[in-house]
Amino acid sequence: MAEIFSLKGKRAIITGAGSGIGKAMAVLFAQRGAHVIVCDLDLAAAEAVASEINASSGAASGVACDVAKAEQVQKVFDTVAAGGGIDIVCNNAGISHVGNIETAEEADLDRVMKVNVNGAFLCAKAAIKHMVAAGKGGVILNTGSCASINPIKDRIIYATTKGAILTMTTSLATDHVHQGIRVNCICPGRVRTPFVDGFVKTNYPGKEEEMLKQLGQYMPQGRMLIAKEIAAAALYLVSDEARMVTGIAMPVDGGIVGVDHPKLYDVNNEMHPSLAAKL
Repeated sequence: MAEIFSLKGKRAIITGAGSGIGKAMAVLFAQRGAHVIVCDLDLAAAEAVASEINASSGAASGVACDVAKAEQVQKVFDTVAAGGGIDIVCNNAGISHVGNIETAEEADLDRVMKVNVNGAFLCAKAAIKHMVAAGKGGVILNTGSCASINPIKDRIIYATTKGAILTMTTSLATDHVHQGIRVNCICPGRVRTPFVDGFVKTNYPGKEEEMLKQLGQYMPQGRMLIAKEIAAAALYLVSDEARMVTGIAMPVDGGIVGVDHPKLYDVNNEMHPSLAAKL
């Protein structure tokens, strides 16, 4: 049983791993034996996570990378590959945007696309080059969203990019299945992260618990996810136990996609206006 979901001997690059879901993935993967390259735009955050892992008898290194810049991505992936290869890549880095098409601007679309879509494309391109050259296959896991599958009010740009991630996943899986490269997408619902806590604390002082409860009620199971729950699903998808799983989108969303949740809608079948539209 101890060897189930083992990543011993694997080398994993995780983008956006300086906090939140990416950090949770990095810590868990290291606990299961992987050498983790903690990749983040914020070098200090990446190094802090790597130090935490190393202090707990894991193996990690922190690197800075803007995933929207091809030259930075290529340099990081070339360096990691030269140091022992690349077995796993988690395209987790991403940013959000709130608004519908009436309020969103082209500059907003460009900004979010560059990180969420171009960033995943560039990292997948760099990873697959090295995986094919090594001839050992590999795993790519993209972080999508419940918005990849299910409509969310006032998320036109964010949902567009996460929809692209879902299609990119199936395209990559189709193109590289015969090279032993598996590509999957994990689709989280609302996750309680430091960003959410900070937003609520700043905008609703004294009403933090009330607002957090309201955010949780958006989820059919009645609460927000925690990052560790996303990381646990990710561990399965990157492990050898999922060796026959490729080209899928796995919702980890408290039932947003899979469960009819009438509390979310009014009599006109329109989403209730709430704090949910602000995050």
